[in-house]
Amino acid sequence: MSQHLQPFDPEAAVFPVSVAASLADMHAQTLRGYDRLGLVVPQRARGRGRRYSLRDIARLRHVQNLSQQGINLEGIRRILALEAEVDSLHGQVERLADMVRRLREEDGASRVFTAEASGAVHTGRFRPATPRALPPSVS
Repeated sequence: MSQHLQPFDPEAAVFPVSVAASLADMHAQTLRGYDRLGLVVPQRARGRGRRYSLRDIARLRHVQNLSQQGINLEGIRRILALEAEVDSLHGQVERLADMVRRLREEDGASRVFTAEASGAVHTGRFRPATPRALPPSVS
């Protein structure tokens, strides 16, 4: 009986503080401090122990990088909040773009094309309320 590997969920909180600290290349006490400050908030296990996900570890590395660039903790907090806001706005833009695309597709089905005797073509959204007479035929 063969077993297939399941894809790993980057949101799965599986790493205890010691492992997360090692993966993020920082001291475990630093992780606890970041948790208290709300910079990186891990999930809690049943015994109230912290459990970190891969996404949390990436965020820890990001915080560490910002700190090494000389940004203080309040500045880091603000940067993280702005990044989260940008991500949220990108999601809204994607949803709105999908909505516009769907509306255009629906609208495209109801477009009417009209042609004048001169050959000029016009597009419209609705059919004219009164039918127009055809030009007299040229015999």
